[in-house]
Amino acid sequence: MNANTLVKRAKNGDPDAFVELMEQNKSAMYKTAVSILHNDADAADAIQDAVLSCWKNIGKLRQDKYFKTWLTRILINCCKDIIRKNGNTVYIESYDGIDTGSDTSLSDRGIKESFEGLSDNYRLILTLYYTQGMTIKEISELLDMKENTVKTRLSRGRAEFKMIYTDREAVSV
Repeated sequence: MNANTLVKRAKNGDPDAFVELMEQNKSAMYKTAVSILHNDADAADAIQDAVLSCWKNIGKLRQDKYFKTWLTRILINCCKDIIRKNGNTVYIESYDGIDTGSDTSLSDRGIKESFEGLSDNYRLILTLYYTQGMTIKEISELLDMKENTVKTRLSRGRAEFKMIYTDREAVSV
C-alpha cells in the first residue's frame, strides 16, 4: 500500500496503517538518529519518542505527501532533546548506517570510519540526502536553512568524506 493511503488511514485512527508507516521508515529513522547521536541506545530512545509524538500528532499533519519530512523533523527534535538532557555530551560509537551485510571488507570499514570522521553538520546532510533520498529543498525546509547552505554543506561534506576516505585507504595499503 502506498504511503499517502497509509497516512490517510493513520490520520483516521487506524493503528495498523500507522505501524506499517513506521515499518517503512524505520531504517531511515535509525540512520538519521545515529548520525546525530552516535549512540544506539540514545538513537532508540529518540526513535521511540518520535514515534509516540507522531502517533499523538498525526492529525495535525497538513499535507499527507510531506509525512516523511514531518516525521524526520520530529525525530531530529527528539534527538536534540536527548542531547540537551545528556548535557550536550555525545557518545561516539561505530556508525552502522551503511549496510554492508555480515561480510565487512576493509573497504566497507573504511567507508564507515570515514563517515564517522565527518563533521556533524555534514554527516546529517549526507545521511538525509543519500540514505533517505531527500532533495536539497526538502533538507532545507527540514533543517530550516537556505537551500544554498544545504548545497554548500553537501559539497563540503562530499569533499571532506573523499579526503578522509582517501587518507584512510592510503594508510591501509
